[in-house]
Amino acid sequence: MAAVLFWALPVWADTLRVATFNTELSRKGPGLLLRDILKGSDPQITAVMDLLVQANADVIALQGFDYDLENRALSAFADTLEERGLYYPHRFAVPSNAGLQIGLDLNGDGRLGGPDDAQGYGRFYGAGSMAVLSRFAIDTARVQDFTPLLWRDLPGADLPQLDGNPFPSPDAQAVQRLSSRGHWVVPILHPEIGSIPILTFHATPPVFDGPEDRNGKRNADEIRFWQHFLNGEIGQAPSTRFVLMGDANIDPNKGAGRRDTIRALLDHSAFQDPLPEKPTVNWPQTGPMRVSYILPSAGWRIIDAQVMPQNAAASRHNLLWVDLKQ
Repeated sequence: MAAVLFWALPVWADTLRVATFNTELSRKGPGLLLRDILKGSDPQITAVMDLLVQANADVIALQGFDYDLENRALSAFADTLEERGLYYPHRFAVPSNAGLQIGLDLNGDGRLGGPDDAQGYGRFYGAGSMAVLSRFAIDTARVQDFTPLLWRDLPGADLPQLDGNPFPSPDAQAVQRLSSRGHWVVPILHPEIGSIPILTFHATPPVFDGPEDRNGKRNADEIRFWQHFLNGEIGQAPSTRFVLMGDANIDPNKGAGRRDTIRALLDHSAFQDPLPEKPTVNWPQTGPMRVSYILPSAGWRIIDAQVMPQNAAASRHNLLWVDLKQ
């Protein structure tokens, strides 16, 4: 009996498959994503799950997934994946800046309460947020959550101005947070490799603004955040192998935005880039672009990597995965 129990337990090698996917599962109101998951017949949710099952990642960072205070939607989503044979017993999501209203005009349109007046764009609190699913335990005591960081407190913050004045107002800039959704460092406890910090975020698109370039500057500073973090200027930089993955919402070679910031991140000596020049989204107005990234730290051996074919029923974005070894 003891031998049977031993062989029934999973035996993990010193490898890790990490993935990131902008699911675009956000709904039009709070609670609707949970409703659609429980319904069990939503074609988009089914298509997203098809991709996740096919990818079979050990750890996946999800974007475009609505947050609720008790993580009911995330739990229901993971439970449904388990029914399909993909088991993620460890789930992580914390309050987001998306849809977080503070009673100020943050986009300078002279009105209050719009989706762009929230700390991060959102028609309701938690709209289109982030989550992490993992086969392995999450060291929640050592999570670093930089969601509350004020934009002005980022070293060298490039705050928007219009006609030489703070945009939209000094009061707004005094409370405006940097993250449009969040910047997280989530340590995963692999049984063979040890603690693996997962650095993840979802930056605002560098468009949909005016001459003040509010979103362009914010996108750039959301990306630059990671360089300050790795330099030890913010938080506690990793002392072990780590992985940065998420949706930066900018292509290094084309499209709007301050592309030098993402190029600087890709060229940073701390990282490897296993999927260079690979498009990860296909927007009708731009065509294929690279906006999602998995950047393992320099100490990893990269075994394999793939941008999975797009499933239009699931998302305009591709799922990316990378296999890593010590």
